[in-house]
Amino acid sequence: MPTPASILKETFGYDSFRPLQREVIENVMTRRDSLAVMPTGGGKSLCYQIPSMMFDGLTVVVSPLIALMKDQVEQLRAYGVPAVFLNSSLSPQEYQENMDYVKRGEVKLLYVAPETLLTPRILSLLAGLKVDCLTIDEAHCISEWGHDFRPEYRQLVQVRKQFPKAVCLALTATATARVRQDIRSTLQFSTSNEFVASFNRENLFIEVMPKRDPTQQTLDLLNRYKDQSGIIYCFSRKQVDELASYLISRGYAARPYHAGLEDIDRKRNQEAFIRDDAQIIVATIAFGMGINKPNVRFVVHYDLPKSIEGYYQEIGRAGRDGLPAHCLLLYSYADVAKLNYFIDQKEGDERRVAIQHLNAIVGYAEDEQTCRRKPLLSYFGETYAADNCSNCDNCNSSPTPLTDVTIPAQKFLSCVKRADEKFGAGHIADILLGSKNEKVLRWGHDKLSTYGIGTELTQKQWMHLARQLLSMGYLKQDGEYRTLSLTPKALEALKKRAPIFGVLQEAERVKKKDGRKEEVEYNHALFALLRQKRKELADEAGVPPYVIFSDRTLVEMAAYYPQSPSSLLTMSGVGQVKLNQYGDAFLAIIKGYAEKHGLKEKRKDAPRDKSDSNRRYVIVAEAFNRGEGVGELMRKYGVTIGTILDHLARYLSAGNALRKDSDLQSLSSATPDQQQTVFAAFEELSPLYQLKPVFDKMNGALNYDELKILRLLYLISNQE
Repeated sequence: MPTPASILKETFGYDSFRPLQREVIENVMTRRDSLAVMPTGGGKSLCYQIPSMMFDGLTVVVSPLIALMKDQVEQLRAYGVPAVFLNSSLSPQEYQENMDYVKRGEVKLLYVAPETLLTPRILSLLAGLKVDCLTIDEAHCISEWGHDFRPEYRQLVQVRKQFPKAVCLALTATATARVRQDIRSTLQFSTSNEFVASFNRENLFIEVMPKRDPTQQTLDLLNRYKDQSGIIYCFSRKQVDELASYLISRGYAARPYHAGLEDIDRKRNQEAFIRDDAQIIVATIAFGMGINKPNVRFVVHYDLPKSIEGYYQEIGRAGRDGLPAHCLLLYSYADVAKLNYFIDQKEGDERRVAIQHLNAIVGYAEDEQTCRRKPLLSYFGETYAADNCSNCDNCNSSPTPLTDVTIPAQKFLSCVKRADEKFGAGHIADILLGSKNEKVLRWGHDKLSTYGIGTELTQKQWMHLARQLLSMGYLKQDGEYRTLSLTPKALEALKKRAPIFGVLQEAERVKKKDGRKEEVEYNHALFALLRQKRKELADEAGVPPYVIFSDRTLVEMAAYYPQSPSSLLTMSGVGQVKLNQYGDAFLAIIKGYAEKHGLKEKRKDAPRDKSDSNRRYVIVAEAFNRGEGVGELMRKYGVTIGTILDHLARYLSAGNALRKDSDLQSLSSATPDQQQTVFAAFEELSPLYQLKPVFDKMNGALNYDELKILRLLYLISNQE
């Protein structure tokens, strides 16, 4: 009988599972409904593709993305896995042929759009078959709190009821704790069957730059990645067309992509990019969700994204092959004003959610001190423990020096107070600058003592300072209109004239080192020859080049010079089917090149183990399970109780079990009533990731270390 590990190696050509893949697969194979949250490029697809090959019946995969269905089916067929899709891109004859394949039981995987699955025709087709697994991809579309909500996804729970014996697997790359809770409750999953991998994409170099000359800044990046694939995201269709035309005029193989193009042009441009006939796509956010192109080496955000979730998903299209990739965000205050204008057209909850999303991405872009990964991962409820990631602009630059901003900060805070704490930052800046606009005059704010006392700074600088005062806790922002009010900390600072330090203007960043890093030293000339052969074979077969082999596979061939079929099988991504199909062609090139240049085959060492077993939290948890107490572990590793508790909670959230320890209960000073209140809050607020909602619900009566103890007690009591 094949095992998940044997299928991983023999069919897909990989030596080891990525984090949580094995656990999700085993959970699905035991027919437990599962929610898996894994970053883009983290290997979500294998979590249902491997079980589909072990189940007797059919695996149905629901995806909203027509292009992705076609792409995944092509890749599966290249691996020798029988798969088809049903969607509007097929001719009536092709559609019927694929239905017949499914009906005859000749298919292991069927990809469908949610609206297709909900039709009587498809439900009738499936009713006569054994459906073993229902996979819901892009599951964040179920949640109204997700960044890409689709109402038809809510109806999928009805389909589940028609196939009660089918295990259900929900997959997404971007989901906050609130979205995950919404997915679980809608699909009626239990918390214990939730798997959340790290959101950290180690191979992405993340950079944010002030937008000064965006076209030249973009060209500077393109010159560093000549002949490499990349995506440039713009806010508007007009900007897409203008930038694409300019790049083409400069000799770049670029194509535009947005909803305003004719369907045939949009499809043609997308195909050109997928097949490496065009290197650069300039696009609105309409592009990319359905693209599984693994060798995207850079993503540029020419304009500010609307949310951190959208930004994370878009940069996630870079470096899916695990090789280094560069993500550049160009940021300007004008972008914020533009997005605010569109938000002001919205109403109610939609407006409120949009404001929250914008505030989060603005805070992220303006932070010049913190490692980029910390706030990004924190947004998804994950703690990034390292002080320096060595792979973002902030970690690779000298810190922006802080200056004494006490006087301008006092002016701003005083003006907020004198305007009765009823207005937003833009209006406060107008008062300080002495503006004579209609709103200032209508409210009589030209009579305030703070009117016109802030002309030493620009509007942009005042807004920048306002956001710093918010992040430092001197101000809070409420409601649809983002009105500002003073916190007790601000009142104390005004009263005592306490010094405040911040950044008044954008400083030039001083780079300490180039954060981009290569993982494998390889022969670039041989790589180019292998890439050329891959393109020829792909064009002959009518598939994208990465369906033949990924860049990572070619890099390994160009690094180790395999001379035999058995050596070629040790390369990442080379399984038995692909060896039979393409092995001779690539071995001929490698042997010829090696002979000509006097090169010998190199032994490929066993892959560096990046699995959970190497992680500190696993080591700590395993020691705990062997009987070591929390106090003993604190002394052993020289860390605080909070750190040990975080490690243990993370171990549980990865689907592992912890021993029940009576000492844990003795660490808690909470009363029985407080403990029950906290446990009830955990039930309501999803405890695995964020404690702040629980802290707020308790009105600060229990500190965070106390809440971490109770969280652990709660999780251990609920583990299976």
